[in-house]
Amino acid sequence: MPDKLRVGIIGAGRWSKRAHIPGWVRSDLCDLVVICDQDEELAKDAAKQFGVPEVMTDAEAMIRREDIDVVDVCTRDEHGESHEPLTALAIECGKHVLVEKPVAADFHRVKELSDLAKSKGLKTKVGLTFRYAPAVQYMFDLVREGKIGTPWLFNGYEQNSQWLNPWYPQDKRLFKEYPTELEKVGTDPDPRNIEVASLEGYGAPTIDIGLELINDDIDKVVCAMANLVKERRRYNVDDHLERINWDDADMWIGTTKKGYLFSMQSSFVTVGNYPGITAWIYGDKGALKATLITDPETKAIQKLEYADGWVTPDADAAAVKYHEIEIPDSYWNPGHQPDDEWDTAFYGCLVQNFLEEIVSGGEKNEGNFEQSARVQELINAATLSHREERWVHLPL
Repeated sequence: MPDKLRVGIIGAGRWSKRAHIPGWVRSDLCDLVVICDQDEELAKDAAKQFGVPEVMTDAEAMIRREDIDVVDVCTRDEHGESHEPLTALAIECGKHVLVEKPVAADFHRVKELSDLAKSKGLKTKVGLTFRYAPAVQYMFDLVREGKIGTPWLFNGYEQNSQWLNPWYPQDKRLFKEYPTELEKVGTDPDPRNIEVASLEGYGAPTIDIGLELINDDIDKVVCAMANLVKERRRYNVDDHLERINWDDADMWIGTTKKGYLFSMQSSFVTVGNYPGITAWIYGDKGALKATLITDPETKAIQKLEYADGWVTPDADAAAVKYHEIEIPDSYWNPGHQPDDEWDTAFYGCLVQNFLEEIVSGGEKNEGNFEQSARVQELINAATLSHREERWVHLPL
């Protein structure tokens, strides 16, 4: 293995520049050597901003380069249509892969790619961003250490208001002229055929947190998906609203194999500050609550709280009050800067975690394709539950 891993990234858009690229260029374990995007000017702008020496427009050619060790797939993707083929090629070419969610729309395909990577001794990572927030990583460790006893009930909430305004485009890309070759989202008005959006967006990483905390497999789920803002502008170049039937809010509950409870609500038309994630885990000795919300006054981006459940029945109310816990500095990545916003901060931890896993050569590989397949299977099951109006048992 070279002194530093050589990384190539596919995609030079907003999320790439705010989350992915800063993580790579700040780490001393790698060199980001090329940025690839179909829009050459976009790639050049990103390369200039971050001091990356080379740009390309051909993703397949970049993946096949023998001098690239790690491929980062950060392309626009509704349901795996670009992530899956690029990821599959990268694994076939012997590259470690980080890819944004979803890896593929069908969890079976995610499992196939996971098995292929393992057979080649490759590490995989999915952009389940919020598990890498220091508050969540510390929360994981506290639960493993028995801080709350046996974890038996999880509540996950994702709420932000980025699409509350109907004039905010459904497709966030800034087009210079009207796109003619893109597949349109949410064209079927039937509520049963609602397009998956929020459930698979910030819902996926929140589900991921819950699975890690509850430490059990989901047995069955029942879900309701909703399209609350029924008409909105599709592209930034549009001057009108149109019917777009996509999941902008959903709720589901599940039971685990051991009889524990798991609930989720995700939405991007509910008022809340970014990233809008709250995760509660309750056990037989206490509870922990992680909040990933940017405070508009202090600019704080996370908080972890604990409540002790083992108090006497006649204790006063203060005895079961949640108290904030200080998060050790060791949970931050070395490249973290105090004024980082949440996306740069949390993704920097994700990138550093992945690089350390690759360099170590050991078995550790969290947030990998296998874990993502579990999340995607739950998304597939919840979607099926809504469409068929019934409980859905797992595995599918």
